[in-house]
Amino acid sequence: MEDRWFCDLEPSKRWPHYTRANAGEVLAPPASPLGQTFVWDNGTFLGWRDGYIRQGYFTEGEITDARTETGGFFGGFFYINLSNVRMQGVRNPAVTIEDLDLAFFGDHPDVPAYEEHPDDVNEDLTEGILAHVGWVMTLTEWPEIDEAKEKTSELRSGRPVLSSLSPEELVDRARFLQPFLIETYNTHCVAASSSGIAPGLLAAVSEAIGDSTIPMRCLTGLGDVDSAAPSYFLWDLSRRVKSSEELTAAFDEGIDGLLERLSSSDTEEAEEFLSSWSDFIFEFGCRGPNEYEIFSDTWETRPAIALALLDRIRLQSDDEDPAGRHKDIAESRISTISEVREKLAALGNEELAGTFEASLNAGNIMVFQERTKTNYIRVVNEIRVVFEELGKRAVLEGSLGDHKHIYMLKDDELETFVADRAAMRSTLETRYADYLELQDLEPPFFIKDGVVPPLSSYKRLGSAGVSEAESGDVLVG
Repeated sequence: MEDRWFCDLEPSKRWPHYTRANAGEVLAPPASPLGQTFVWDNGTFLGWRDGYIRQGYFTEGEITDARTETGGFFGGFFYINLSNVRMQGVRNPAVTIEDLDLAFFGDHPDVPAYEEHPDDVNEDLTEGILAHVGWVMTLTEWPEIDEAKEKTSELRSGRPVLSSLSPEELVDRARFLQPFLIETYNTHCVAASSSGIAPGLLAAVSEAIGDSTIPMRCLTGLGDVDSAAPSYFLWDLSRRVKSSEELTAAFDEGIDGLLERLSSSDTEEAEEFLSSWSDFIFEFGCRGPNEYEIFSDTWETRPAIALALLDRIRLQSDDEDPAGRHKDIAESRISTISEVREKLAALGNEELAGTFEASLNAGNIMVFQERTKTNYIRVVNEIRVVFEELGKRAVLEGSLGDHKHIYMLKDDELETFVADRAAMRSTLETRYADYLELQDLEPPFFIKDGVVPPLSSYKRLGSAGVSEAESGDVLVG
């Protein structure tokens, strides 16, 4: 393997510092070439840029269209552009760089020092930034993302029969979906970047009344969070399994071949379970353990992942009901809010009371953040299933040795590939071997001053490396 990964772009000269902080939680393993170039370089990063501009932190054209600068991939690993993030501390009068660095890095000793660029300070942006913060502090509804939920759901319900499409039509389908990455990540950037406003406001309230638990207690149990919906569905399915001798026996035999065994049964219980399972995969199949990366399987492309989850949930007692737990937490939140209001009234500080009410509105952005993420992930999966079909088709015709090799293509190679699918077989096999080797490397936590270390200098994780999730792994998302 070369010292430079073939998909790497040059770091930004204007915004030269990058970090794995938070990035490692989004994409822990290295990105596949197709995942990086198709989903991120030519999709997600553009929506991210638009989201930054929308919040008032950047001017049009300040983050160039010619390359991605909101983040980057070095050695195949995903990084957030720290220099970009720090503009929130420079340009927002309510935040400092020290605040941001502390939130991101704590007391990490290697944080690159901030050095002011002549164009960093831009007082013309202040009004727009404060207007955005004001919008967040009055936010109770966000129709735009509700419409996006309908639109992305229609992408799933309107999905063509992929097996009936030609290779060229499959690529056309993927390219049709690509702009939705930009649209949905725009709103997700806005929500994610704004999610610190409520905790910041509540910190001032908690200090005034002498209770440091206030932020946590006021921000848990919020509304209907989209990411919780699959757990409620699985819980209901698990109760059905637990109450059925036939379904319990089928699960006791193991999840391998489980769906096939139930399909061969002519009982009403088996039929109803399979119908509900089909509904679950249709609605939530886009979720999975590494759902931002199209190379990785989701519940739809590898149902055994979700079946393993259900297999564990069915063993839980009835009092573990997630809806019941959420109800208890939500009631506790309401009680906490009443308690804080009483204490603030006793203090007689109307400004602080107003800050508290604004923080409750601002907390809604956390619910909206989950919706924007789900909208985006739904688009990612629609793209994933297209390339899964294209890869499996190429294996059947002998053009590829493994359908996952399709993800070793770059975006700008797709049309060339479908025109002559066997021509790149050897190249993709070599890239795949190198890609697996990348997974054994530990990337540097920072890229400083635009200097990317050679891959030969990366530490090795050992033989275990970073692997695809297997049945039985704990899923977070």
